[in-house]
Amino acid sequence: MISSDNNMILLPKPDEALIAVAAPGSGSGFWAGGPSAVAADDGFYLAYRLRRPIGHGRGYAVAIAFAADGVHFGDPIAVVTSGEMDTESLERPELVRLPDGRWRLYLSCATTGTKHWRVEVTDAAHPSEFDVRERDVVLSGDPRKRAVKDPVIQFHDGQWHMWATIHPLADPDETDQMTTEYATSPDGLDWTWQGTAISGRPGEWDSRGTRVTAVRLGTGGAGGTNTVTAYYDGRATAAENYEERTGVAVGAEPAALIATSLPGDGPAVSSPYARGGLRYLDLVDLPDGRTRLYYEMAQPDGSHALVTELRG
Repeated sequence: MISSDNNMILLPKPDEALIAVAAPGSGSGFWAGGPSAVAADDGFYLAYRLRRPIGHGRGYAVAIAFAADGVHFGDPIAVVTSGEMDTESLERPELVRLPDGRWRLYLSCATTGTKHWRVEVTDAAHPSEFDVRERDVVLSGDPRKRAVKDPVIQFHDGQWHMWATIHPLADPDETDQMTTEYATSPDGLDWTWQGTAISGRPGEWDSRGTRVTAVRLGTGGAGGTNTVTAYYDGRATAAENYEERTGVAVGAEPAALIATSLPGDGPAVSSPYARGGLRYLDLVDLPDGRTRLYYEMAQPDGSHALVTELRG
């Protein structure tokens, strides 16, 4: 743990993590992960993606589960399948509690037969009640120019904030590259892009792409400015796709994040297993001052499990 102005940077400790959702199979390509967690009065609601290897279903479902303690999640209370969403694959969901107490689920969907991604949205009174027959495309991207997926969304100081992953589509050999762009909205549905928040650094461990996965929006900071702390996935090569590691970035503004690792340093944290994949870190700050971490981590057999830690 290190200090960044008024925010404390929490880094995962893989040797202390407990499995919250096991991989749906053994071996590389079987993943439970991409978590988005929300703490409510009765416990924790966790949305996550389930995936099989390419050729065997890819991201075949998004599930939502509940655990009173944030660890022992039972059978899902809701499941959305790729068939229901007319998508070739589902990626990390974003589960949000709305100011009026209702719930919203953002779903990242691969357009079949292409490298394009879009984000669709559906609302419900409770996480067990999402009906994807009633949904809208909220981030369409551009089938020829850019794919958009994996939004991280917060309501803060009366405004909606989003950091979304962008993949370029103009060159078929470069579509794995990724940057994170920042947008704002009055309602969480109609978004205005504000600029690139973070992109890869040439020659560094994150040169091929950067995907923001969690953000803390603070106030105070040096000189009274806002301070943003973000966690992001990064990789140096196309071959490292699906096995990203976790880094940290900070900034005075949500659209101006700077990686904290020095030139030549590696990621802040990685898995001790397989190819080191440790990605999609999510943070849930609790009323008692502690924080529960959720993230996707490579296991000894090459699969990915969704794990959790309680810190503070």
